[in-house]
Amino acid sequence: MTDVGGARATTSSRRAPRLFTLDTVMVDLVLVIDWLPSRGGDAVASRHLVSAGGGFNVMSAAARQGMSVVYAGQVGTGPFAHIIHEALAREGVATPVAADGEHDAGLCVVMVDREGERTFATAPGAETLLQRDALDRLDVVAGDYVFLSGYSLVYDCIGTSVIQWLENLDDDVIVSFDPGPRVDDIRASWRAAVLERTDWLLANADEARAIAHRATLDEALVVLSRVTGRRGVVVHDGRAGCVVAMRGAASRRVAAFPGEVVDTNGVGDVHDGVFLAALADGADPETAARWANAAASIAISRLGPSTGPTREEIRALVTR
Repeated sequence: MTDVGGARATTSSRRAPRLFTLDTVMVDLVLVIDWLPSRGGDAVASRHLVSAGGGFNVMSAAARQGMSVVYAGQVGTGPFAHIIHEALAREGVATPVAADGEHDAGLCVVMVDREGERTFATAPGAETLLQRDALDRLDVVAGDYVFLSGYSLVYDCIGTSVIQWLENLDDDVIVSFDPGPRVDDIRASWRAAVLERTDWLLANADEARAIAHRATLDEALVVLSRVTGRRGVVVHDGRAGCVVAMRGAASRRVAAFPGEVVDTNGVGDVHDGVFLAALADGADPETAARWANAAASIAISRLGPSTGPTREEIRALVTR
């Protein structure tokens, strides 16, 4: 991805940075409806699809930019797990953690209304049962990227494993954290520990305000710059694009690209994946954010969770 505007951060003597993703992966059942039914009611879906979702969205987005991606989580055994294994293999994502032989992967029902907003109902599975020893066997080295999600911290088993593993992670491993919509469900001590170790906080505007306990995004960015983002904070803000706040520097807004809103499911994940892939390839943060905004505008116009565009599609938009 040398065309994103930066020199590559690697040399012939050092392999390119990899992305180790600890966001949980489950199957998404997506239903497109006009409106959410009232309690006890029914709504007929005009379209539906079944796809790998959750952390898969970040990984597929980064992999389609040419980054080497590793799923550091656990997939189960069963019909849902089969869908996930096939999807990861199709994207070239490595899966070093052994599958859980007793539990299937989880399921998330995603209802997308006429305005593209999504509502979830989740049934957790094998992805939440990851053990610490599986993480200890990963070959994460300095310069690699680790992606954490709030979904990895709201369940006791995987949350305990991740927090303990993070404490011993090499300081030169670049940790990114997207808190997700369940940020308030994360234990306060765990949330503080992750924020302290995070190099790049990646959040939407609502999540940023919730973490900082501030009413405006500008106020939230001031607070967040004190407690997290050792390298910076990126807040994606819908049609307003995103804000990049580098450590020790003034925040800068990066404009969005126009796009038809069909489905907002997974668009933030696409933004995260493309941003990290561009950084790993040597782009400066503002250029990486511009590419991420372009990717989000393409993804939002497509139905489904794993709609990250290819590098060629992004390039065509940013150079138009």
